[in-house]
Amino acid sequence: MINLVSLILGNSLMFATPLIFTALGGVVSEKSGVINIGLEGMMTIGAFAAAGITAVTNNPWLGFLISGLAGALLALLHAVACISFKADQTISGVALNAIGPGLALFFCRKFFNGATTTPSLSSKIPKILNSSQINHNQILQNLNIDSTVIVALISAVLIYFLFYKTKLGLRIIAVGEHPAAVDTLGISVYKIRYFTVILSGFLAGLGGASKSIAISNGFSPVVISGLGFVALAAVIFGKWTPHGAVGACLLFGFAQSLSIVIDIPKIQIPSQIIAMLPYIITILILVLFVGKSVSPRANGIAYEKGSR
Repeated sequence: MINLVSLILGNSLMFATPLIFTALGGVVSEKSGVINIGLEGMMTIGAFAAAGITAVTNNPWLGFLISGLAGALLALLHAVACISFKADQTISGVALNAIGPGLALFFCRKFFNGATTTPSLSSKIPKILNSSQINHNQILQNLNIDSTVIVALISAVLIYFLFYKTKLGLRIIAVGEHPAAVDTLGISVYKIRYFTVILSGFLAGLGGASKSIAISNGFSPVVISGLGFVALAAVIFGKWTPHGAVGACLLFGFAQSLSIVIDIPKIQIPSQIIAMLPYIITILILVLFVGKSVSPRANGIAYEKGSR
């Protein structure tokens, strides 16, 4: 029983980690008033960058860092379009969800002899405990936590601290609620929004990396497969707060873990139903136990300097 609990806990944290990074990115962007539907595309380009760099250099931590930079570059396009040119934020995000996977496939074919997947990785993000430490302990073996889990949880604490314990965080929140009032205080709405959108892309890129070089064994066109949209849902269900979004991600990770370890004797459950369980369980719990979500007041509204 204890081994089963440790297995479920380990898998829950593993599956939640890519979502935590990405949902935190979504919270950061939307708190400042910029909708970021392009999280899926940023995750995908991050997943490729991480796997590609790791395959070439055999250094997963370098790949992890580069994935964040790749996501940030894609987010910069979103920032330029939405903040500088006042483009519709939803349309820009949808475009990024096409551009991200397209660029990932293009560069994958370019650098890996026309293949749509990167080579299998000989080096991946390490576990917290190596095999020599856990061979004698079945519970720790089942727990099997990736190092990225700790990085994700530390990131959540830092984002929480940023929003609620720093002057910059209060300014970000104020920009998302009433940018004109912030502008009258001499604070640049544009700079704050650029910062948050780029940081959002960086975190989403790390989310993609934690899927391709920690959970999976490289990049493929389906390695992300909708996780960006799940993270976006976690932002909304978490009521645009870092702790709420992390809680929603952990819930989804737990539901997905249950779908893997579930074993009902003498009852034949179609694999399609089991695959649907994480989504069904998550939606039911969030609908039944999460109240009304209200986004930041200026979310999705392009700011024109001098407007009221």
